[in-house]
Amino acid sequence: MELTSNNLTFVIVTFNSRKVIYDCLNSLPKDFHKLIIENSSDEELKKELEQNYDKTEVVLSKNIGMGAGNNLGISKSNTQYVYILNPDVVLKHDTILNINESISKLENFAILSPLSDNPHYPNYRLNLGKSQKFDDKIISEVEEIDGYSMIINKNYFDNNIFFDEKFFMYLENVDLCFRAKKKGGKLLIIHNSRIHHLGAQAVDDKYSEEIELSRNWHWMWSKFYFNKKHRGIFTSSFLGLISLLGNFIRYFIYLLTFNKKRNIYKMRMSGIVNALLGKESWYRPKIY
Repeated sequence: MELTSNNLTFVIVTFNSRKVIYDCLNSLPKDFHKLIIENSSDEELKKELEQNYDKTEVVLSKNIGMGAGNNLGISKSNTQYVYILNPDVVLKHDTILNINESISKLENFAILSPLSDNPHYPNYRLNLGKSQKFDDKIISEVEEIDGYSMIINKNYFDNNIFFDEKFFMYLENVDLCFRAKKKGGKLLIIHNSRIHHLGAQAVDDKYSEEIELSRNWHWMWSKFYFNKKHRGIFTSSFLGLISLLGNFIRYFIYLLTFNKKRNIYKMRMSGIVNALLGKESWYRPKIY
């Protein structure tokens, strides 16, 4: 098999990502179609990108989250494969070429990705006990692939059910990988093909404090929801209450010392409590 402009579409969800989206788009092959789901409804950015980049379509959307944004892009794509990519990821000049060389004899997969060029932060997870070291030019099957770089085989997923939209942020990719593995799907890392991930750089720096609060709220909510979905209400509630207690202790210590870090733990507690009460993932960063 081979990934070409006829069977692969890039899908990129952006949210106040102007500072990184240009480097990302400049690294993509020009003849492939790109679908950008712009979650901050930036009409000026839409105009700029569509005027300056061939085969690029920008869909304006309200802030619907990563999973729902990815699903919107997937639904609008007309190809068998979609490359889910964060705007703070840059491809190397030979990323796609090396993927194709490695998968030439591959018959099927559910999700695959190139390898992050930062060995300290791998974009995959293996079974516990397995070595994290690989030789180059080897396709390795893994347990999880990070959501910032995922090539998804649409034909593998029944009824076009991809990301669970109840996740607003965090663990939607882990949930997708878990469901794919449960069906016997292969999750593959291509080790001679590389990408560069800036990491937590997808949103403009001026919103960093509010985004950090939002991340902590959603991390706690998503952990509870994931555990509830895959491990049951008893386990998720037990782990959630332990986490709530730990975060309360940290909040109280920082409150007494007038440390602004108390706001992080306040948000974490709010995320856990809302999840325990069965409320949806409603919190949105206050960005204007």
